[in-house]
Amino acid sequence: MEELGATNQQIGIVLGSFAIGMLLFRSLFGRLADNRGRKIVLLIGMLVNAIAPLGYLVAKSIPELIVLRAFHGISIAAFTTGYLALVADLAPEKNRGEIIGYMSLVTPIGAAIGPALGGYLQAATGYTLLFLLAAGLAGVGLLCLVPIVNPPIQKQHRVNSNDRKFWQLLFSPRVRVLATVMLLIGLVFGTLHTFVPLFIKSAQVNLNPGLFYTVGALASFSVRFFSGKASDRYGRGLFITLSLVIYAVSMILLWKANSANIFLIAGFLEGAGSGILMPMVSTVVADRALPQERGRVFSICIMGLDVGIVIAGPVLGSVAEQVGYRNMFAYCAGLTVLALLIFLTQCSRNLSDSLRFALGRGRDAYALNKS
Repeated sequence: MEELGATNQQIGIVLGSFAIGMLLFRSLFGRLADNRGRKIVLLIGMLVNAIAPLGYLVAKSIPELIVLRAFHGISIAAFTTGYLALVADLAPEKNRGEIIGYMSLVTPIGAAIGPALGGYLQAATGYTLLFLLAAGLAGVGLLCLVPIVNPPIQKQHRVNSNDRKFWQLLFSPRVRVLATVMLLIGLVFGTLHTFVPLFIKSAQVNLNPGLFYTVGALASFSVRFFSGKASDRYGRGLFITLSLVIYAVSMILLWKANSANIFLIAGFLEGAGSGILMPMVSTVVADRALPQERGRVFSICIMGLDVGIVIAGPVLGSVAEQVGYRNMFAYCAGLTVLALLIFLTQCSRNLSDSLRFALGRGRDAYALNKS
């Protein structure tokens, strides 16, 4: 973008346009996954992921990049929705948390390897090989999807089943609290990935901001090995509560951080919190959704995260302009505590059931498996 003469504002617009594809198409792909099967949505996502990098090779203007980035966002909207629904279909109920936890390990691995590999290639060979490799990796992924057998969706007919519109699903008791928690955490997550480097610089702390994200990725990877399996035994609610508590502590540490060690501890805790929360919410969604509506319910909950990440920059950026980066993270701590309180008090049919589920003392009243 800099080589094409983009200003800082234009760079922000191009980067942000990725969310256009995600937000506009997420619910569409949720319906498609339910009506036509998970495999076609996975194929669409990976095909877009293979085509988009080739477009970057020939783009000659900022408007072209905006369109390409929006198109590229479709890949995430499609693939993550189909992937989560397919894993939930294939995972046995008795160890669903363990399977989803293991399958989610690929996310921090890719996020750790991809930027490092891309940065090396860009510095060593320029952009052409970088974008060709990105397209080639997506092409390999596309080939890996071809032999996957699209499992038949075992339709179950229950009260309040699948004949619902988007807004009916969003505001249903089993979905709205999860979507709200994801929205609030998306705000915090987006703020972290936008403003932590600027905060470290303004605090005059001698720390490479990349290390903050590295320790977070390591923590996110590590906790997924045991949290999913443990949730099958001790309950999903307990681990969602634990993840939100850890997230809140990490934000409080960032608020007070004045040394490299405190920043790194905060980064580690943030990674651990997100590493528990994301697969655990996915597992609760799988528990609560009928097979023929999983794609739509997954898309709604993930859309909450998408919206939070998209609006984090302008919303929390305006807060930072008024109170500074340090105090901005106090607001982030408040958002995380709010998410925790909402989950503790609203995650089930009433306050008593909500507290029992959130503290691992009772079952999920909205889970379809009542055993």
